[in-house]
Amino acid sequence: MSYQQTVAGVVYRFADLKVLMARASPLRSGDCLAGIAAQTATEHMAARLCLADIPLQAFLNELLIPYEDDEISRLIVDSHDKDAFAPVSHLTVGDFRNWLLLDSTGPAELAAISTGVTPEMAAAVCKLMRNQDLVLVARKCRVNSAFRSTVGLPGRLSSRLQPNHPTDDVKGIAAAILDGLLYGCGDAVIGINPASDSIPQLRELYYLLDEVISHYHIPTQSCVLTHVTNQIQLMEKGAPVDLVFQSIAGTQAANKSFGVDLTLLSEAQSAALSLKRGTLGDNVMYFETGQGSALSANAHHGIDQQTCEARAYAVARQFSPLLINSVVGFIGPEYLYDGKQITRAGLEDHFCGKLLGLPMGVDICYTNHAEADQNDLDNLMILLANAGLTFLMGVPGGDDVMLNYQSTSFHDILVLRQLCALAPAPEFEQWLIKMAIMDANGCICPVAEAHPLIQGLPRLLQPIN
Repeated sequence: MSYQQTVAGVVYRFADLKVLMARASPLRSGDCLAGIAAQTATEHMAARLCLADIPLQAFLNELLIPYEDDEISRLIVDSHDKDAFAPVSHLTVGDFRNWLLLDSTGPAELAAISTGVTPEMAAAVCKLMRNQDLVLVARKCRVNSAFRSTVGLPGRLSSRLQPNHPTDDVKGIAAAILDGLLYGCGDAVIGINPASDSIPQLRELYYLLDEVISHYHIPTQSCVLTHVTNQIQLMEKGAPVDLVFQSIAGTQAANKSFGVDLTLLSEAQSAALSLKRGTLGDNVMYFETGQGSALSANAHHGIDQQTCEARAYAVARQFSPLLINSVVGFIGPEYLYDGKQITRAGLEDHFCGKLLGLPMGVDICYTNHAEADQNDLDNLMILLANAGLTFLMGVPGGDDVMLNYQSTSFHDILVLRQLCALAPAPEFEQWLIKMAIMDANGCICPVAEAHPLIQGLPRLLQPIN
């Protein structure tokens, strides 16, 4: 089905819904690289005007990737909740935007429709929204999940403590963990990106994390961000696996490039659930995504990168994750060129994820060859904190020395909590107070060398037999 819109006497024609969505997407380098972006600002506006008049129902009738060709398309169609969709089923994309922004549309109304909204609907309405719209609506979306801590509660901002090391040195990793804990970080997860895929080395990291968490009775969970097949193998060997991690994308072909499919993810989830390691909940999955991943694998099917990203959230939603994280600037300037594009993409991803009912975090980051700097990260983290971001990265010094990119630091978490009157997850907050790391007013306490976390470091560094 073709679409058209007249602007200033010029008729703009769009061959199908896929083309219309791509032309309506805000400018970004990845869509230009793929040759699918609007050629002029006027064509972009014509596409947005046309998209605003498209009924939401059209996204159920015209799939961007055929049902027969893609298991993500099949998942989206087969899991669609018609009853949840009913309250907004009569709306166009433009009407949907207006409905989302109504004062009368609150957390309960947004939660009620979440399983009825498809990723393409979320992506479409996102393309019509200003940055402030994305912040306002996302802030109204309430999504909670739990394992040993509860994330996503109103007035809370959790953090992933990310103690990466370029050689997986246990002493360096342990020092970064303790540093982060003393800054009040780590309530979402303590998660290591390992430099090695060696099963014995990965096993050692799992036991290190488990020792830290169990020894100090920390109400949090651990994760080693290796491939899901390694994690299944380690669970079979009895390793103390809390969360199962995997990078995912929005097309079957892109996920194949990651070495995964829905069946494998289901197997991993079942294995983690069987361990019964959670104390407050059974959300055992942790996913990471990022705009441009499908294009970088030549697996985007001509779909714009923001819509491909939203489709990845259908995969995540299927597995009820504890956390999902858009690593927004990690792939590089070929896909998000500068600070402006990174900012917009971060707000889009957070909005779409929350609208679809996911506990959404964002790794606010950039690679060293991008046209971005620390001030761009500051701006986006303040916007997202006001948008109700579930969790944020805490990296020593904001500089990941293993993955070689710039992210947010432990100190950034403290700044956002102070600026926006936010607190850690409630269970973790009580632990921080009990350990004299944080006072009752949310301020970090000075610690002496005699503090039990510091004194316990040598014992935690003993080799694992």
